[in-house]
Amino acid sequence: MQCPFCKAPDTRVVDSRLAEDGTQVRRRRECEHCGGRFTTFERAQLTMPNVVKRSGVPEPFREDKLREGIGHAIYKRPVSPEAVDHAVENVMRKARGSGERELPSRQIGEWVMEELRDLDHVAYVRFASIYRAFEDVNAFREEIERLQSQPTAEERRSQLPLLENETPAKRRKNA
Repeated sequence: MQCPFCKAPDTRVVDSRLAEDGTQVRRRRECEHCGGRFTTFERAQLTMPNVVKRSGVPEPFREDKLREGIGHAIYKRPVSPEAVDHAVENVMRKARGSGERELPSRQIGEWVMEELRDLDHVAYVRFASIYRAFEDVNAFREEIERLQSQPTAEERRSQLPLLENETPAKRRKNA
């Protein structure tokens, strides 16, 4: 890798470690020419499906757009950046795992709402109000009532499995 300081063509890896729950490799590098040290992160480049907008026009999946939408929903809410990162990763994992070349934006919106429901109920209602285009106060009320009638993330994790061979770890993975 090229040195960012002196532009020498080769650098030496001094240390490598797993980062971000094993999804990245952190490498500490040193330039053999100038002695400068810097850190790089390596992550698998996986292909994301295209997103088909409501108008029917496909566009490339954009993580920054996903992150921005979640950011608007959690604005001034007590949600940690790590929790947002986790939610973004979950949605992206579901999109990649779908095996589809194109996904409707509606499906991605539903996955975002699932993540927000577990993060913060106010953020969930904010996102749902825009995503589902609420037209009046009754639509808000209905969504809040639906949210209150569903089990919390903790309650869902503690429920007994529906299938005999399903373990709590498998259930958490699928949740």
